[in-house]
Amino acid sequence: MANLALFDLDHTLIPTDSDHEWGRFMVKLGIVDGASFARENDRFYADYKAGKLDIHAYLVAMLTPLAGRSRAQLKEWHDQYMHEVIRPAIVPAAMELVRQHRDAGDLCCVVTATNEFITAPIAEVFGVDNLIACEVETVDGDPHSAYTGRPTGTPSYKEGKILRTEAWLASLGKTWSDFGRSYFYSDSHNDIPLLERVTDPIATNPDDTLRAHAQAHGWRILELFQST
Repeated sequence: MANLALFDLDHTLIPTDSDHEWGRFMVKLGIVDGASFARENDRFYADYKAGKLDIHAYLVAMLTPLAGRSRAQLKEWHDQYMHEVIRPAIVPAAMELVRQHRDAGDLCCVVTATNEFITAPIAEVFGVDNLIACEVETVDGDPHSAYTGRPTGTPSYKEGKILRTEAWLASLGKTWSDFGRSYFYSDSHNDIPLLERVTDPIATNPDDTLRAHAQAHGWRILELFQST
């Protein structure tokens, strides 16, 4: 029986927060108003770490700057972001973790609360074809058209990660019971709902709240970034 391997992204597979860093990158490029957006970006990030993020407000704030931009321009900016920010931060241990699951024939998926525009190229670097991320609305629903600057669908955040994962599995004609084991790697206490849903929860580079929860429940704790 096949296994299922789910991976959070930020501070789990990469030792940074791709959403927060993208916000800083937009400030650097002058895409957004520097001072006010930077303050808002930092406030949202603090709310996320505290477990009180208004995910809808955050998505609107992060996606609004994408509206009215050509997909070619956005790709150029994102390519630069990957080159300057993300690729230099990726550590071999994280790549190896994913590779082991892929080589074992596990069904792999990145499940993140960060939006799909930011995260799809990052999942690709890790060789993971399946991505569950917060969805970005496009003009007339055309996947190749411009972004409207608004989110769509159920955000993959907290309990929403369970809903989105189960919907994805259903689209494949599968349920949790079709897998011998199900793994989820995450650093964040925001992901406790999905961690509790799998057979093998792995607290990966965990925040203090998740570390305490993992220790209390006998969950495995994995450190990928000790040398970074």
